[in-house]
Amino acid sequence: MAAHKQSSFLLLSLLIISLCKSSQAAGIAIYWGQNSNEGSLADTCATGNYQYVNIAFLSTFGNGQTAVLNLAGHCNPSANTCTRFSSEIKACQGRGIKVLLSIGGGAGSYSLSSADDAKQVANYLWNTYLGGNSNSRPLGDAVLDGIDFDIELGSTQHYDELARSLNGFSQQKKVYLAAAPQCPFPDAHLDTAIKTGLFDYVWVQFYNNPGCQYSGNANNLLNSWKTWTAVQAKQVFLGLPAATAAAPSGGFIPADVLKSQVLPSIKTSPKYGGVMIWNKNFDNGYSASIKSAV
Repeated sequence: MAAHKQSSFLLLSLLIISLCKSSQAAGIAIYWGQNSNEGSLADTCATGNYQYVNIAFLSTFGNGQTAVLNLAGHCNPSANTCTRFSSEIKACQGRGIKVLLSIGGGAGSYSLSSADDAKQVANYLWNTYLGGNSNSRPLGDAVLDGIDFDIELGSTQHYDELARSLNGFSQQKKVYLAAAPQCPFPDAHLDTAIKTGLFDYVWVQFYNNPGCQYSGNANNLLNSWKTWTAVQAKQVFLGLPAATAAAPSGGFIPADVLKSQVLPSIKTSPKYGGVMIWNKNFDNGYSASIKSAV
């Protein structure tokens, strides 16, 4: 009887471990929304290549400004034509894909003037895109899974307060938090936010940054990766361009090189979460060619 109990306990332990591992399975994150020729959101999710989709961007927010969703030709939020994506968001989520709203980007007008401003922006995001309620929901009644911080401009202040305020809503419904820092460490805009330890995903931009990206060899990238895996985040992702045209200042890694020279090394980190790709418009086969190795 004792031996039977012992073996049952062992089997249960192995099952729990396998379930934990499968729930943390690596995946590919993609940015969608910045080119009208990249196809629909539903088609993006239907490829089966992605586990995370960042809808980009909420390009204006904070500091008393009226928030602006800029989906670059896909729809016009002021004419209420972006609500059609509600059913597509739900279709993506039905496939088990997490859909986040990316705030910031490389162009726009955004900043946080104070801790109170950060709290107001968090309330706006919760009510307008997440689990709250608002008369104005640009993406309709779909409830997004979280918020991605792609902060590349303006003030570096108060994004830690924004993260804390958003995380506070997780008592009602889990709000996943992601960050997209540049690979030079620490990131100028997101360091204090990441140090809160509240981020589920940190997808580091290893492109357009010559000092820490792939440039014929992976030495600089791999050294930078080791630094990044020490941050307080649940998972860290390798952020890459989907093609050379996606990153004018470099960082593209051919799929065969990525699979043979980079992934085997970075996958040894317990914080490895997968690969982030910029962006859907340029991803003409890149994700498909690497997904089995991710």
